[in-house]
Amino acid sequence: MKKQLFINGEWLDAKEYTTLIAPYSEEKLAEIAAASPEDVDAAIDAADRARAQWAKTPAHARAEILENLSNLIEERFDETARIISLEAAKPIEMAKTEVARTIQTFKFAAEEAKRIHGETIPLDAAPGGERRVAYTVREPIGIIGAITPFNFPLNLVAHKVGPAIAAGNTIVLKPATQTPLSALHLAQLTQEAGLPVGVLNVVTGRGSVVGDRLVTDDRISMITFTGSPSVGIGIRNKAGLKKVTLELGSNAAVIIDKGTDIDKIIPRCIIGAYSNQGQVCISLQRAYVHESLYEEFVAKFIEASNNLKLGDPLEPATDVSALISKNDVQRALNWIEEAKSAGAVVATGGEAQGNMLRPTVILEADPQMKVSCQEVFAPIVLINKISSVDEAIDLVNDSRYGLQAGIYTKDVDVALDAVEKLQVGGVLINDIPTFRVDHMPYGGVKESGTGREGLKYAVEEMTEMKLVIWNRN
Repeated sequence: MKKQLFINGEWLDAKEYTTLIAPYSEEKLAEIAAASPEDVDAAIDAADRARAQWAKTPAHARAEILENLSNLIEERFDETARIISLEAAKPIEMAKTEVARTIQTFKFAAEEAKRIHGETIPLDAAPGGERRVAYTVREPIGIIGAITPFNFPLNLVAHKVGPAIAAGNTIVLKPATQTPLSALHLAQLTQEAGLPVGVLNVVTGRGSVVGDRLVTDDRISMITFTGSPSVGIGIRNKAGLKKVTLELGSNAAVIIDKGTDIDKIIPRCIIGAYSNQGQVCISLQRAYVHESLYEEFVAKFIEASNNLKLGDPLEPATDVSALISKNDVQRALNWIEEAKSAGAVVATGGEAQGNMLRPTVILEADPQMKVSCQEVFAPIVLINKISSVDEAIDLVNDSRYGLQAGIYTKDVDVALDAVEKLQVGGVLINDIPTFRVDHMPYGGVKESGTGREGLKYAVEEMTEMKLVIWNRN
């Protein structure tokens, strides 16, 4: 099966193709077009030609297309979930959750298309502003270069494409190399939904070719990227005066205060730690547990980890399947070995089974070890004993990252102190850091990135404010 480039509403051949392999079965899924610099230029040309007309399209028409798209995904729900499951090795039940969320993401985008507005400004608040009427409007920013990751190959595409369409922008999308099928499937559905030619263009291929071209082309007004900090920082350095939104991951933590009901929170913590094999930006990687609860939490967390079923992502009973690549399996094993050599205890897991890594719990890990201070992106959890919430907050903040953090506590003052002191983009009280719904503002501080996603907030990022002043003097 050959998968072509989607440029100017047409499916076009590339000079080169690469073979896409399923991470779990290692079967060949498709031949994927590897775009040349000329192909990327053609996609930007198409987006540029469509830009002016699309920007004038009324909000209700943009909203209708987004509603159509949401409905089409719903109609092809099972097919869409299977594509995600095959290319990303995401367990099928989690893939279905992603499809359901994508439907919501496009519904929210449709709603936001209808409420892009400015504000009036009382200029007479300043001397010299008398008898002047001022207001702001928000206009489309232009062409958006979107670069998306493998771990949510449909919904994280929707988080860039949805608000871009809502705001009246055109898009050139580069999906992750391992998971292009979801994005190409979505492109086909946008055609059926009535999206005009050239508004969305999907260009598959190497980041060094496609990504670099998008970042350096002057016609692109904004880059929105989800991925690793090293690539994100490189984009920021090359992007010049383009607007840049970066969502760069984390090593998210939860704090568990004394008095917490351990039986109640273990199932949530297991979901936070092992959903999609831990390949989630807000995956629960570090748990800081009060010493009075530490032994109980460790025992019950290990028991629950050992009860998870590993296997084929297409099997409904599967909880954990393959990591996205052999290299990621090996990297995770190397990090586990490094932690062990520094005195950490691997309480369960730590071994690979094919391209799967058994759910792994590490105790007594040095905070400087890679499994603790870097983003592990694997089914690995560190559990650490703390004597106070303040000690835990210091440990959570001792990180390059700051996306989201959770705290379980019955003490309102403790919770409010944590909100004040935690250096993160989102604090979740009495929940894991892995919670996200698609209309909330989502993003982080430090090396977790810059800007916010979530439909309303992404639309703000993807529009320019223009000030209008009428002089009535």
